[in-house]
Amino acid sequence: MNPETIKAAEKSLFDLTDKVAIITGASKGIGEDMARVFARFGAKVIVSSRKQDACDALAADIKAEGGEATGIAAHVGDMDQLKNLVDQTIAVYGGVDILVNNAASNPVFGPSLDADGAAFDKIMQANVKAPFELSKLCYPSMKARGGGSVIMISSIAGHTPDPGLGLYSVSKASLNMLTKVLAKEWGTDGIRVNAICPGLIKTKFSQALWQDDKTLAHFTKRLPIARMGTTDEISPMALFLASSASSYTTGSFFYADGGTVI
Repeated sequence: MNPETIKAAEKSLFDLTDKVAIITGASKGIGEDMARVFARFGAKVIVSSRKQDACDALAADIKAEGGEATGIAAHVGDMDQLKNLVDQTIAVYGGVDILVNNAASNPVFGPSLDADGAAFDKIMQANVKAPFELSKLCYPSMKARGGGSVIMISSIAGHTPDPGLGLYSVSKASLNMLTKVLAKEWGTDGIRVNAICPGLIKTKFSQALWQDDKTLAHFTKRLPIARMGTTDEISPMALFLASSASSYTTGSFFYADGGTVI
């Protein structure tokens, strides 16, 4: 096989041409980077977050780069908005092939004993129930189109509790089990369900952990790769899971954490 043929075959593995991808929490951070990468590889991307102007801004930017994207705002805590997100996606692009459950919430930092029921409900709603409900809403379209890929953005906190992030850790452990359950139940319909478990990634969401040098050093100095990660070290993994390159992969967890859980 000549080099050009090999190159073309490698590219086709990650080709998302005409695939429709919904990404929640997509206006910034890991979600934004995934939206840009998916579009570069041919996907029609639905940029979703709480604010329509932020969704529209990123969608316009992706179009300016030669990609295809549409902004559809949705608060993951509102079932009506989630249904509208899927309905509008199908109205615009005809269906759904890829869902990235990226949006998450963590309104508290500190001992779990200090967290109240309202905080628990908010975390579980955004981090577990919303991915569950949105995945179910996308299921009929994915099944009708011959299959699809659901990607959960979990966390190493679902593997081992993070200090000060007890309830968040509980929610991500629950999301990990949801990943396994849906993978087992939906595999016969051609729908793969996998999770990415980032460690400390430089985003606004994790700012409390890296904005102070002392705190950052506490989290990174013992890692085999002794630094925090960046969003562009997560999106290629998502591309793999969204594409045919991972066609025999489901119910799996992919850690991008600098070796934290070793």
